[in-house]
Amino acid sequence: MKKLKRQRFEALVGYSRLPHALAMSEEIAWFASVGEVLLSTILIDLSDGELIAVIFGRDLDDRYRVIEVVRGHNRPQSITRAMKSKCEKIINSGKVTFPQGDERGKKLDLFGKLKTKKNKKINEHFVKVRDMVGYSSAKEIIEEMMHHYLDIDGNFIEQFQTTGFDSRLWELYTFAYLIEEGMLLDRTHYAPDFLATNGNQTVAIEAVIVQPTDDDKKEVYKYNELSPQKIAELQKHYMPIKFGSPLFSKLNKRYWDMEHVKGRPLVFSIADFHQDQSMLWSSTALTHYLYGLFHEFHQDEGGQLIISPIRVDFHEHNGKKIPSGFFFTPDSENISAVLFSASGTISKFLRMGKVAGFGDPTVKILYHGAKHRFDPNAIMPDPFFFEVDDEYEENWGHGVNVFHNPNALIPLHPSVFPSATHHRLREDGQIISDLAEFHPYTSTTIILVPRDDDEVQP
Repeated sequence: MKKLKRQRFEALVGYSRLPHALAMSEEIAWFASVGEVLLSTILIDLSDGELIAVIFGRDLDDRYRVIEVVRGHNRPQSITRAMKSKCEKIINSGKVTFPQGDERGKKLDLFGKLKTKKNKKINEHFVKVRDMVGYSSAKEIIEEMMHHYLDIDGNFIEQFQTTGFDSRLWELYTFAYLIEEGMLLDRTHYAPDFLATNGNQTVAIEAVIVQPTDDDKKEVYKYNELSPQKIAELQKHYMPIKFGSPLFSKLNKRYWDMEHVKGRPLVFSIADFHQDQSMLWSSTALTHYLYGLFHEFHQDEGGQLIISPIRVDFHEHNGKKIPSGFFFTPDSENISAVLFSASGTISKFLRMGKVAGFGDPTVKILYHGAKHRFDPNAIMPDPFFFEVDDEYEENWGHGVNVFHNPNALIPLHPSVFPSATHHRLREDGQIISDLAEFHPYTSTTIILVPRDDDEVQP
C-alpha cells in the first residue's frame, strides 16, 4: 500500500461515503494498492481519539465501498502496519471485486455507443470530451462519478451525448458540489432533481440552465469582441431576460406543492450556457433580475467606494419585456434561494480531474482569471494565475453563489452550503455578501497538449 493524494481519494471514494462519518472522525492519511484494487484511509475517532483504518474495494457497480475496518490502535505506525497486513491478505486472495448485495447491476456507460433509434445529432462538446486527449482528465473523473449517479428518468446518457449535454453537465456538477458540502442525497423522486440534507435541514434542489435559442444564433456575442460598455448594456436588459425565462418556467412547475417538498426550502440551481463563453460576462445580470436593482458605484475624493442601488421595474430587449425582481413576483416566496456558478463547465471537471490524478499526465492545464479583492473600497478585482499541478488545490464549491430570497417563506438554514458565497438583500437596497476565501468572478482554462490541438476553455 502506497500513500495516495487526498484529492484522488476523494474523487474515488467521496461519492459513496456517508456524510456523518466525516462529522465523527478526521482523516489523516490515504493509501492505495497496486492498480487501486484497494484503498484505505487512517482516521481519528473524534469521540475517543482511537485510530481506525477503513479499507475500501470496488463492488459490482464499480463503486468503492467499505470492506474491512481495523481498530484497536492508538499509534499511527501500528494502525498503518495492521492496515497493510490486512490489505496484503485481501490482495493475496485474488479478489478484485467485493459484492455488497445492494448493487444496481446496471452500469452507466456515459461515453459508450449511444443506443437509440432516434435521429439525434451527437453533441460536438461531448465528442471533444470523449475523444480528445486534452479532455481526458474531465472524461475520467466523470466516468468515476457515474458509478455513483442514479439516472432517475433513464435518459441521462442519451441527453448527455446529444441535445442536453450542457444541462446534464450542470446537473452532474450540482451533484458533485452537494456531495462535497457533506450532504446526504435522496434521488428517489423524478422532481426536483435532488433532496439534500446536512442534518439540520433538508433542501429540495432543481437544476436548470440558460439554453441557446434560435434568436441566439442571430444575435451572437463573442466575449473577445465585447467592450465594457456593451457588456454593461447586455447585463442590464438582455441577460436578465435570458435568466428570467428558465427561472419563470421552473416557478410555474410549483414543486412546493409536491408532498416530498412541502415544508422544505426549495432552491433553483442555475447556470448560463446560452452562448460560448457567455458565462465570462453574464453573471452580474442575475443579481439585477433576482432583486430588481442596478447598483451604480464610484469612489469619492477620499477613495471610499460609494454604491447606490437603483430600482428597476422591467427589462426590455428587442421587443421582449419582462418584470424585474424575480424574488418579488407572485409565488416566488416559495423559492428560498437561487444557486449559481459561472464555473460549472467542462473546464471545472478538467481541473478537478487533473488535481485527482486523472487523464493523460503529459497534458498541462493553466487556470487564470479575476477573483474578489478583499478591500471594501476596491472597484476592480484581483487577477490570478495557476498551473494545475501537484501543489494546486481546488474545490467544487469555488465560484458558487447563493442568492437568498428576502421574502422566502422557508429560509435556508445558515449551515446549508457552507463553502459558497452568500448574498442577502438589505432593506436599504444594498446587497451584503458573505464571501468565500477564494471567489472567482471570471476565469479561463488553457489546455496544453504535446500536439497541435491545444484548447482554451472558459
